[in-house]
Amino acid sequence: MFLNYLKIAWRTLRKQQGFTFINIFGLAVGLACCMLIMLYVLDELSFDRYNAKADRIYRIQSDIKFGGNDMHFAVSPDPMGETLKKDYPQVEQFVRLHQRGTWSVKRAGETTNLREDNITFADSTLFDVFTLPLVSGDPKRALAEPNTVVISESAAKRYFGNQNPMGQALVFDNNRTFKVSGVMRDMPQNSHFHSDFFLSMLNDDYQWGQWLSHNHHTYLLLKPGTNPTAFARNFDTVVKKYIGPKVMQFTGSSLEKFSKAGNQLSYWLIPLTDIHLHSKQQIELAPNSDSQYIYIFSAVALFILLIACINFMNLSTARSANRAKEVGVRKVMGSERQQLIGQFMTESILTTVLAMLLALVIVAIALPGFNKISAKSLSSAQLVSSHYLPFLIALPILVGLLAGSYPAILLSSFKPISVLKGRINVSFKSAGLRSGLVVFQFAMSVVLIVGTIIVYRQITYIQTKNLGFSREQLLTINNTYSIGNQAETFKQEILRLPGVVSGSTSGFLPTPSERTDCAFFAEGQSDGNKSVHMQAWSIDYDYVKTMGMQIVQGRNLSKAFGSDSSGIILNETAARTLGYSNPIGKRIWRFEDAQLQVRKLYTIVGIVKNFHFESLRRNIGALSMILQPNSGAITFRLSSAHITDLVPQIEAKWKQMAPGQPFSYQFMDDSFDEMYRAEQRVGTIALTFAALAILIACLGLFGLAAFMAEQRTKEIGVRKVLGASVPSIIGLLSKDFLKLVLIAILIASPIAWYAMSRWLNDFAYKIDIEWWMFALAGLLAVGIALLTVSFQSVKAALMNPVKSLRSE
Repeated sequence: MFLNYLKIAWRTLRKQQGFTFINIFGLAVGLACCMLIMLYVLDELSFDRYNAKADRIYRIQSDIKFGGNDMHFAVSPDPMGETLKKDYPQVEQFVRLHQRGTWSVKRAGETTNLREDNITFADSTLFDVFTLPLVSGDPKRALAEPNTVVISESAAKRYFGNQNPMGQALVFDNNRTFKVSGVMRDMPQNSHFHSDFFLSMLNDDYQWGQWLSHNHHTYLLLKPGTNPTAFARNFDTVVKKYIGPKVMQFTGSSLEKFSKAGNQLSYWLIPLTDIHLHSKQQIELAPNSDSQYIYIFSAVALFILLIACINFMNLSTARSANRAKEVGVRKVMGSERQQLIGQFMTESILTTVLAMLLALVIVAIALPGFNKISAKSLSSAQLVSSHYLPFLIALPILVGLLAGSYPAILLSSFKPISVLKGRINVSFKSAGLRSGLVVFQFAMSVVLIVGTIIVYRQITYIQTKNLGFSREQLLTINNTYSIGNQAETFKQEILRLPGVVSGSTSGFLPTPSERTDCAFFAEGQSDGNKSVHMQAWSIDYDYVKTMGMQIVQGRNLSKAFGSDSSGIILNETAARTLGYSNPIGKRIWRFEDAQLQVRKLYTIVGIVKNFHFESLRRNIGALSMILQPNSGAITFRLSSAHITDLVPQIEAKWKQMAPGQPFSYQFMDDSFDEMYRAEQRVGTIALTFAALAILIACLGLFGLAAFMAEQRTKEIGVRKVLGASVPSIIGLLSKDFLKLVLIAILIASPIAWYAMSRWLNDFAYKIDIEWWMFALAGLLAVGIALLTVSFQSVKAALMNPVKSLRSE
């Protein structure tokens, strides 16, 4: 019986080639979009799950409110992990990671360095907590001794080729030699942090035991059966016992007074598998994603699939008049309703299976481009893995059942006597369900169009907003500390080149970077009443000028004032937090050592206009700038006419003065744009899928318009004979669809407003959602619908009425 169903279904599909093409192509595009988004979503959800003990690993998060700042860190004090393991038996193990950014690395005995990112110091317990298999070395002892390093297989090949790297030496920053004590497999892509080099924590240049400094990412491995929520309550005890005395020493007040003054110092645990999508803390090991994008893309996939299914249902029910007599004849010949439903469901599933095969081809073709847009490394081979294959088999069957159920029930319900006498009414106007489905299709399309418009408007706003400094024509040479005391000489040599306007040496740049803050107090104060918790940037005399910043009160740091070695510039936020009506000449102090013994006074000499040095998702925080040597980077302001010629000249000078050191540079506007790559990717993906959703909806609309015109052929002929003009007939055939699209716009607008308002809430600086965005989306939807319907309407209106009325 099933083979008979299949044979008849195949013949029917071949007979109705136009209908079959629209259905299969529309379903294929919908299924392909669904599979691409499924690959993306499942990859996002898989982060850190490769760890065998992932369900027991938690990271300590810090929430601090002090000195006018409300801070949320992914780091905690360095003694925290060890103390928790010592005091609480629920902690099986802990590990700390301390990322040290970009270093120059070379093999011992060689002169050429390579630039390596994300050099990380780690405790010897790293391999007890995380699943990072070693191909060489003992995980228990790999980082237990000083001057040891564990490298990835990729790094081993990069530096040692086919030689055995075990026991070989690598030199970091030209002066620190580490012995390779282990080689690990490359870390999986779906990890919230990556590193090719783990150095022994015993070599981290750090003043240990700082309960008030937050610089280490600390992970706890809890024993099986431990309730993490209950365990986290122990942080209150830890704060009172260990941090309270330090707060007293730091501020001169008890922890109770500290809290009553509106300050906060609290800690909590986040599961390892939640970090990538749910952690929005500062000082992450790498940029995280956002769970809202998972919900958005999942909803988009569902909507596109539903739109494709709706097309199938609409076209099938619209064809019911053509198949009514077939149903009547089958029933007269003895077919029961269940058999007819089976026949029509077989056609539906066959259509979706064919669409799935075409969808797999589309996915294979589209995946490289999708990977580029989404910054992923997804493979079509994943679709046939054990995790995806059951879903891949079930998807066409489920879609076939969903899309084909209503048409099958409708068609099988026709009364044989009525249909054979031509009494069945299947006019377009009476098809309420079809109208509702068209409204749903275009409502979802309008939501996607509005979302795309708002995302691109926000990105444009970010890229054109006045940041408080001039980021254009700023070229930063990275890692200039590698040339030691020649950094200043290199700077002066470059300043002599034509087209170089100015230059400044500093490792602190007005682009987002993970930097720690420190507390400053007003002179004579230590209780937090007149204090500010802020970043302290080490700069030189030319920094403010080179960056194009504006001094709004006082003056810049200057060589003309010998006392400026203890001078300080604050931004407007810091000055406002301190509460001074006239801050110039006032003095503030901070502790200069980890033991909280040495204080240094600074005199406020100037106030710089607020500028953005973090993401526009955050308000401008407090910041200070002091004179202090820091040769981490040198930034030059170039004239626009010489940029192309200057970069090769600067590189040549670098190679002359720093042979063997990697030359690395970046334009500041590129660094700034890098922050919003995620938003740009979301905008591009949203635009792509919005276009595809509209394409699928229009395919269905095109098919419906064709069937409507076919059903009304004789009516149109009569109207033309009675004198109706072509434009009036086009209007008659189009107005029903336009009504549906207008209803869709009215339904979609509040949904789009709510969804995009939620998205924009993540930005401290954002656009306003304006009426014209919805009007533009509506005009686009109406225009697309008109174009889709007009072809069939014009064709029907131009038809010779003699042909349509010949049989009357």
